[in-house]
Amino acid sequence: MALTVTAINAAKPKDKPYKLTDGLGLYLLITDKGGRLWRLNYSFLGKQKTLALGSYPDVSLAKARERRSVAREALAEGLDPAEVRKAKAREAKAKSEETFKIIGEEWVERLVLQGRAKKTVEKNRWMLEMAYPFIGDRPIADLTAPELLEVLRSVEVRGKYETANRLRSTFGTVFRYAIATGRAQRDVAYDLRGALITPKTVHRAAIVEPKELGALLRAVEGHMGQEPVRIALQMLPHVFVRPGEMRMAEWIEFDTEVAVWTIPESKTKMRRPHKVPLSKQVLALLEELRPMTGGGLYLFPSIRSATRPITDNTLNAALRRLGYDKTEVTAHGFRATASTLLNEMGKWHPDAIERQLAHVEGNDVRRAYARGTHWDERVKMMQHWSNYLDGLRAGGKVLKGNFRRATK
Repeated sequence: MALTVTAINAAKPKDKPYKLTDGLGLYLLITDKGGRLWRLNYSFLGKQKTLALGSYPDVSLAKARERRSVAREALAEGLDPAEVRKAKAREAKAKSEETFKIIGEEWVERLVLQGRAKKTVEKNRWMLEMAYPFIGDRPIADLTAPELLEVLRSVEVRGKYETANRLRSTFGTVFRYAIATGRAQRDVAYDLRGALITPKTVHRAAIVEPKELGALLRAVEGHMGQEPVRIALQMLPHVFVRPGEMRMAEWIEFDTEVAVWTIPESKTKMRRPHKVPLSKQVLALLEELRPMTGGGLYLFPSIRSATRPITDNTLNAALRRLGYDKTEVTAHGFRATASTLLNEMGKWHPDAIERQLAHVEGNDVRRAYARGTHWDERVKMMQHWSNYLDGLRAGGKVLKGNFRRATK
C-alpha cells in the first residue's frame, strides 16, 4: 500500500527502527530516535543494494518518489544508481573547483613561475579581476560566448575599447589553458571575434623633425626638477630603450669599462637580454649621476624610497612640465624618433637598427637567418647617434627653467 503524508506524520519512534513501505523498493525508515530516512532497495548484477535518498521532511514524499524513478531509469539502462550518484557528485565537486576565477588565478601563477615580468603579471591579474564579479564563480566549462560578451560590453560602455579587446584576448588564453588541462572543451572567446568595437590605433607621440628635436634636447638640459630625473631624460634619447627599462635600470647592469648596459631578460618586453652600447656622452652622464645615486640599487630611485625606482609616469610628467603635451612627445616616443632618423640617415643596416630597438623579426623564416647581432655596427651607430644629438642640441642657447622650446 502506497504511503501518504498523513501516515508519515503520524509515525512515532519505537524501541527498534521500522519501515513504512511505499512500493517498488522505496520505504521510509523510522529510527528509534525519531529520524525519518528515505531508502531504496534494489538489485544490481544479482546483488541486493540500498540507496539513501535523504531524510523527511527535507525530502518530501513526492521528491522521494521522483528519486526512485530516476534510480529505476538508471537500472533500466544497466547502470548502478549508486555509481551514477557518485559520478554526479564528483562532477559537481569538479565544477566547484574549476571556476573561471580558480583557473584564471592558476594561469596567472603560471606566468609567475615562467619568470614573466612583474608588470606583465600584474596587468593580466588586473584584466581578469574585471571579469571575476561577473563570471568568477561560474564553472569555466559552462561559460558561453554571450556571458563573456556581457563582461566585455561592461568595459566598452566606459569607452575602454582597447582594454575590452585585450580582455577578450586574455579570456582566450585562459580558456586554452583550461582546455590543455582538461577542464574545458573549447575556447568560447574565439566566437567573439568581430563582436567588439575595434579601437583606433594611437601611436605614441614622437618628434621626428631634427630642428624640433634639438629644441626638445635643449629644454631637457634646462630642466629645473630633480637632477636624476633630468639625467634620465637626457640619457633616454641616446639609448632609446623602453621607458620601463630606463626607470628600472640598476647600477649592476652597467659595465663602464667596456661601455655596455646589459638589460636582463626579466626586464625586457621580448624576454631576452638586451645589450646597449654606451656612447661617450652616456658614460659622462653616468659619471655625473653616480655621486647622486651610485650608492643604491637603482640609477633613478624614487624620492620616497631608495628601494623603489621612479614611477611609470615620472618621465612623461617631466616632459609635461617642460611644456610638451602628450600629443607632441612621450618618453616612449624617443624610440620612434631614433628609428625614423637613423633609418633616414641611410648609413646603417636596418637590422642593426631593429636589433638596437630590441624588436623581434615578425617573419619566422627571416628571423631564423637574421641571427647576427650587428654588434660592431651598433657600437658605431650609437656613438654616431649621440654625436648627432649633440649637434642638434647645440643649435641654440639653453635656457634654465621650464621653458618650452627654448630657442629654435
